[in-house]
Amino acid sequence: MTAAVTEDISTLKARLKAMWMDGNYDHFSRFMASSAVEFLDRLGVQPGAALLDVACGSGQLALVAARRGARVTGIDIASNLIAAARVRAAAEGLDARFDEGDAEALPYPDATFDVVASIYGAMFAPRPELVAAELQRVCRPGGTIAMGNWTKDGFIGQMFKTVSRHVPPPSMPPPGLWGDEPTVRARFNSGVSGLRAKRVIYRFDYPFPPEEVVEFFRTYYGPTVRAFAALESAQQAALRSDLVELWASHNTAGKRGRTVVDAEYLEVVATRTEKIAA
Repeated sequence: MTAAVTEDISTLKARLKAMWMDGNYDHFSRFMASSAVEFLDRLGVQPGAALLDVACGSGQLALVAARRGARVTGIDIASNLIAAARVRAAAEGLDARFDEGDAEALPYPDATFDVVASIYGAMFAPRPELVAAELQRVCRPGGTIAMGNWTKDGFIGQMFKTVSRHVPPPSMPPPGLWGDEPTVRARFNSGVSGLRAKRVIYRFDYPFPPEEVVEFFRTYYGPTVRAFAALESAQQAALRSDLVELWASHNTAGKRGRTVVDAEYLEVVATRTEKIAA
C-alpha cells in the first residue's frame, strides 16, 4: 500500500512539474511584478534578512527582495524557471541563490531563514500538511512566515472552477483552500503565533482585450496550456468561450483594448514559535 501511494504521488508530482515547466511562466509573471512589490512593502523585510522564496518561479518575489538588500534564496520545482531566475539575478548583479527543489521537502537545515515567504506558489503543492510543516521547520524561531494565496471565491478561484468544468483537476486538495483562513490556521496549528490573515485585492491590468488575455494565459501559463492541450478542438473552443466570458464580465477597464480585473487573495503573516508541536 505504501509503495502504491508513493508511486501515485511521484506520478502526480511529475505531472505538476511538467505543467509548471510548460508555457513560459517567466514571461507571464512579469505582467504581475507589482504584486510582489506590494506584498514585500507590507511585509517590511529588512536589509540583510535571510529570506527564502518557496515556489519562486523565475524570481518574481525573490528578485525584488534581493534588490532591497535581503540575502535571498529561491526554490522551485521547475528547473527551467530556476534557470531563468539565475539569469535574471546575474544580469542585475544580485546576490541571490536559486535551487531546484520541492516545497514539501525543502533541502535546508532547521531554522535557517529569518523570513519564509511564498506568493501564489506553495499553495499548488499536492500535500499541504507537508508544506506547512516545512515552511515552519526552515524558519528560525521568532522569524516570519508569509503567504499570498488565491481564494477559492475570488476571480482566480472562479477561473480554476471554469477550467475544471472542462478538464478534471488533479487528485489533490484544492489549492484554493490555502485562501481559507480557518484552513490555514489549522494547517499551521501551534507552530506559529500571532497569525494575521487579510483579504487583499490584486489588480490584473493587461494592455489588450479579454480575448487576448485568454490567449496570453493559453500560451504562457502552464496550467492553462495543459488544460487546452487535454481537449479536442471543439472542447477547446468551448473552454475558450467560457474563459473569455469570465474575463469580459469582470473587466472594469472602461475602454476597448484593455482588461482590468480585481482578484482576491489571502495574505497570511505569522511568527514561527519557539517550539513546533509534534
